[in-house]
Amino acid sequence: MKCLLIASESAEVLFHWTDPEFQQNVQQQYGASQEDGHGLPAFEDSISTLFAPIIISCVAMVERLGDSYASFSTENNHIYVLHQFDECLYIAVNGDGEEDEDDLRRKIYVMKKMIEVLFGMVTLSSTLLRKELRPQDTEQRERLWKQLQGLLETYSHLRENDQSFLIEAVERLIHPTLCEQCIEFLERRLVQQLNSSGERAGEEVVHAFILVHTKLLAFYSSRNASTLVTSDLLTLIIMAQNMYPSSTDLEDTGPEDVESTSGSGPDVFYTPEPSPTEGDSDSSSGSSKLKKANDIPVFEFVDPDVQMAEDSLQTLRVPPPDPSTPQRVFLEVSNKEGLYPMMPHSMYCLPLWPGITLVLLTKVSNSAVAMSVYVFLEAFAKLEKRLRGQEGSAATRGQPTIHDLRGKLDKFIKALGPSDIQSAPLLNVWTEFKNRAFGRGGFTKDLIPWCKNMKTQLCGVYRQCFLTDSRSVDSPRHLSPGLQERAQTLVQEKLMDWKDFLLVKSKRNITMVSYLEEFPGLIHFICVDRSTGQMIAPSLNITERNSSELGKGPVAQFIKGKVWELVNTTRRYLQKGYSTVTLRDGDFYFCYFLWFESETGFKLDAVDLPILPDDSTPIGMLSWDYYRKLQRFYSKNHQGDVVRCFELLTIHLGIIPSEIILQHCRQLASKLWEPSRNPLL
Repeated sequence: MKCLLIASESAEVLFHWTDPEFQQNVQQQYGASQEDGHGLPAFEDSISTLFAPIIISCVAMVERLGDSYASFSTENNHIYVLHQFDECLYIAVNGDGEEDEDDLRRKIYVMKKMIEVLFGMVTLSSTLLRKELRPQDTEQRERLWKQLQGLLETYSHLRENDQSFLIEAVERLIHPTLCEQCIEFLERRLVQQLNSSGERAGEEVVHAFILVHTKLLAFYSSRNASTLVTSDLLTLIIMAQNMYPSSTDLEDTGPEDVESTSGSGPDVFYTPEPSPTEGDSDSSSGSSKLKKANDIPVFEFVDPDVQMAEDSLQTLRVPPPDPSTPQRVFLEVSNKEGLYPMMPHSMYCLPLWPGITLVLLTKVSNSAVAMSVYVFLEAFAKLEKRLRGQEGSAATRGQPTIHDLRGKLDKFIKALGPSDIQSAPLLNVWTEFKNRAFGRGGFTKDLIPWCKNMKTQLCGVYRQCFLTDSRSVDSPRHLSPGLQERAQTLVQEKLMDWKDFLLVKSKRNITMVSYLEEFPGLIHFICVDRSTGQMIAPSLNITERNSSELGKGPVAQFIKGKVWELVNTTRRYLQKGYSTVTLRDGDFYFCYFLWFESETGFKLDAVDLPILPDDSTPIGMLSWDYYRKLQRFYSKNHQGDVVRCFELLTIHLGIIPSEIILQHCRQLASKLWEPSRNPLL
């Protein structure tokens, strides 16, 4: 019983996702559509009717009280979590007890992050965002909603099964030699060849990385590229997994599987090829009559289980890529001039083999327009705050900024004239704004609606440049299909001998065997470098067929549940300002530490962490970069020093003395990052 809804203040459904149980419950309550082909609109009407009282209540409370409720529960134990971003209301619901308020709140913020990556600064204008989330064309709307629903389901699956998305940090494959070889290959062969090609249509490859399932094998950024922040990288991994899902369960091979396939195999009998008929010979060309030996049909007695596995593996075959339509994404960029969020890039997701993917990120040719739009948006947003009295008492503080940007904005609008972008509405609003602001009226509260109007028009120009054009079929503005195929082939040739090893390594990246002798009683650990967004943790294999150090089947599943429980518990303590947590849970002893180090590895003194309210943004990297803010908070007392932030979570057997456990934690923290000093990210 799960649901996530985005609605406007008028109760118009902008997006919805429901699981089958919730959908069935709604249809039973309001009745399914009786007309063929109208199931989707009818269900939208039912969803709108169901949530309309809640939406209207929220809007009324905001208008009258200036505040609204963040969550509530019903008599049937359904939990509702609500959050309003500008004029869009997000509502997450759970009725099966599998998610609490924190989980639902995190889901809302992750959904918002994905929408920002897909739509960029259009999200800063509620008017335009509503049009993007709910296109008038029904087919286009259904296609968009299916994409967003798939992203949400992919994220939920990864968070329930993948440690890196539980922790919200990037896990890379630990094989320094191969990683360095791949990084060198990406730099000297792939990216250099792509950027020197005449088929790149003005785009420049700035980032290239190879994924094995969700783990990072190699990552390369060009010299003039900005650092790709962890939240953006995690979102791109979700998008890659949504395009080409990994089915790791089908790839598990236990000892019994090896025995069954290492023998003589199924009985195979030769069946002669039927003679071609006269019609066949007429319709086929001479070259097609030549058959390879592998094409000779055979009749096989195959074990049903083997046949079922082969049928299942058919679903793992990589569908042919569609290189003509790269995904437009909007990512954070930082340079000498400052920080620019939601800058346009093109994402090329090229499958190499099932489970192994090459991702290319290119800088689009007219990205300078996006930087200018962001600067103007920031100026009008600051002016609007000052006019409302939210930043200082004197509204004239915004005048120098607007005066400084006046000439730049005039030149910007003039430069848009010769292009296909419709800049007349922006010019008209800007002219009226100048007449009011620089005329007799001056900078008064009467300018607030015009500030909003200017922001909407600027977002409209941004939308025309980077969203509308990306859907057009005019002159190509992306890497040619041939160039993408050559890139795909180059990397396949490089990794051909490694692909099977990499697929196994992704499931057994780090094992506890190498740590048990040095740290007896240690069951599991997770160490995170929040400065780089990397994590190190032993693999958790919980399949019924394969056994590991954690046991097999239910035992491993039980320990996995303890790991997830520990992470959720420590986040609640971190929210209350605790940087150290030790607690005993039955036969287990949990530890959590957060600390800061200088760039040279010297541990810095502990400080009191800020205490966050219960309904604050969830701690992590996808919702918001909590740890970057934490580093800035700590750096106030360490001016000029590069402050790094680390986390360590451990699970020990409860019989181990606490002083031994703390000694293990100290040794483990110093040991883990020693072999990984190479900046592979």
